[in-house]
Amino acid sequence: MKHYRPFAWMMAIAIAGTTVTACSLDGDDPEKPFVICPEGKTMLYACGISEEGTRSINDVQNVLFTEDDIEWFNANTREIKFREMNEPLDKRLEPFHKIKFYLGDNALFVVSFVCDWDSRVYTDLVLHYDIVSDPNQAHYYLQDSYPLFIDTDEVKENIKKNAAQWELFTYYLESKGKLRR
Repeated sequence: MKHYRPFAWMMAIAIAGTTVTACSLDGDDPEKPFVICPEGKTMLYACGISEEGTRSINDVQNVLFTEDDIEWFNANTREIKFREMNEPLDKRLEPFHKIKFYLGDNALFVVSFVCDWDSRVYTDLVLHYDIVSDPNQAHYYLQDSYPLFIDTDEVKENIKKNAAQWELFTYYLESKGKLRR
């Protein structure tokens, strides 16, 4: 992990020095997907990806949450705690099987949205909605696989592939005072 640290710092500095410029779409050009602007500053946010594999051009609701909706992220357990929202987060996430995390204009990673009752196996990043362990309160976890006990070469390779993005993700949340260890 230490050899990724200089790269992550350079990425963080480069991203912090940029601002969001393109905030709307003046046509049906699929090369420029619609993104709700973080208004002049770099912001962490996540968008739902439609079944066709692209963010919806006209659907403003595809931004599922931003850094303002995140209370904290625990780097050890990988639990991500969200603030109360007008609509429960699981209902917002429900129509999407994939969620893409962004930091400003830069995509960090894509995760699959899974729930406790999901019987499929995932060997890459997931946003796990856990309602079984505490039925009175939902818990969300960013995990390397689902179920968590999968320990294959493919999972290990994906962990390596995502290491720099994880470093940047945790560094950014730490800079906002939202990282727990």
